[in-house]
Amino acid sequence: MVVYFAAEWWCSIPRNIQKIHFTSIAQQHEVLNIVKPKHPLFSILRFEDLANIEHEQRIKLVSDFYQVTLKKDCKCKLKYGQTLYDFDEGIVSFFSPKQLFIKEPEDIISNKGWLLLIHPEFLRGYPLSQKIKTYGFWNYAVNEALILSEEEERSMFQIFEQIYREYHLPLDNFSQEVIISNIDLLLTYSNRYYTRQFVTRKTSQIDLLVQAENLLDKHFNDPAEKGLPKARYLASGLNLSIKYLNDCIKQLTGQTTQQLIHEKLIEHIKDVLTSTELSVSEIAYLIGFEYPQALNKLFKSKTKQTPIEYRQSFN
Repeated sequence: MVVYFAAEWWCSIPRNIQKIHFTSIAQQHEVLNIVKPKHPLFSILRFEDLANIEHEQRIKLVSDFYQVTLKKDCKCKLKYGQTLYDFDEGIVSFFSPKQLFIKEPEDIISNKGWLLLIHPEFLRGYPLSQKIKTYGFWNYAVNEALILSEEEERSMFQIFEQIYREYHLPLDNFSQEVIISNIDLLLTYSNRYYTRQFVTRKTSQIDLLVQAENLLDKHFNDPAEKGLPKARYLASGLNLSIKYLNDCIKQLTGQTTQQLIHEKLIEHIKDVLTSTELSVSEIAYLIGFEYPQALNKLFKSKTKQTPIEYRQSFN
């Protein structure tokens, strides 16, 4: 079963609706069959306060605001690359505005946890309005969720509880600033824990790097493959989001996915230059460059030699 972590708690979706676009937090509250949010641009909910209903078909969901979910005691399996893991710990998922997520009929509700809804306008005028866009985890796929240790889970729950308490206090001139400060802290911790997750899963990520390099080798050596490989090609082949793949590769090698592709591409060009008598133009078109000049420019930028100079150095 594919596990989706976004929306396991929808309670009043009409049976004939297959896609819902939430343009406001109030609209999402209405679908959840709960009272209107205390603030039109922000809300925090506890899973134990939300009802659940069975539905027969997959539902696609899109919202115009950020969503953060923390699931407690989620008895499920997650697939990272080609490796399957069992998790009973807390799981945190992040969804950016306009990101599509899916509710499957067989999804099992988590009876403890938090749902945070943050409209971008709520952050307008605060440094977090720009800072929030720098976190890569908003673009991770659902199977790349953040898995918390017990200590990390306690820390995250405390922050959610502090936000929840502040949200339900009488509104004053400091309410929004205090809530945003706690959201900032929550995201900072999330970034720290994701870095830890990359480190602790280093073995599986090394395997992922090997698979990425194998995919590139296959592409370069398969006459049926057309054009130069891009990060999207690798991410699709590894069943990962582009951003998550890029962060994995950067943790392991210090390179971006595109830099890794260029490194493998240069190695392939060197092999062809030294093992065939094809002209540089022929090699360029064979590999997938539109113009030979593009191959020359890339090769020289990476090796400080032109392709011809490199070939001549072996004669």
